[in-house]
Amino acid sequence: MTTEGARVFREAWIAGVRKHFPGEPKPGYVTPWEQTPDWEREAAGAVYEQVRQLLELSGGHASRLSREQKSRFVATSWTAQMFKHFEDPKPGYMADWPDLPDWQKETDSDIFEAVENSLE
Repeated sequence: MTTEGARVFREAWIAGVRKHFPGEPKPGYVTPWEQTPDWEREAAGAVYEQVRQLLELSGGHASRLSREQKSRFVATSWTAQMFKHFEDPKPGYMADWPDLPDWQKETDSDIFEAVENSLE
């Protein structure tokens, strides 16, 4: 896992939150990379790698997934990381995709597309 990939993820998350979140986001949602906790950096890098591998193993054709499919993949990958990093994760960390707020669904789609763009 590369730090560069984790940063692509985090920067896409922050940009998505700023674009899609209604109102003023919680400070933790837009914490700069330098202040992001180690577990969160590691989780961001792992999800970046999962998206990268999906794109690679599909010969780039995963880019044809719908925005919803892209968002679901990122959300599920993130949930798996929460299980890895926390024995008993907060319920908000474990929400299934249909239960996520629209701003988060859109942000997760943006993250997938940021990973795609980073590979070009």
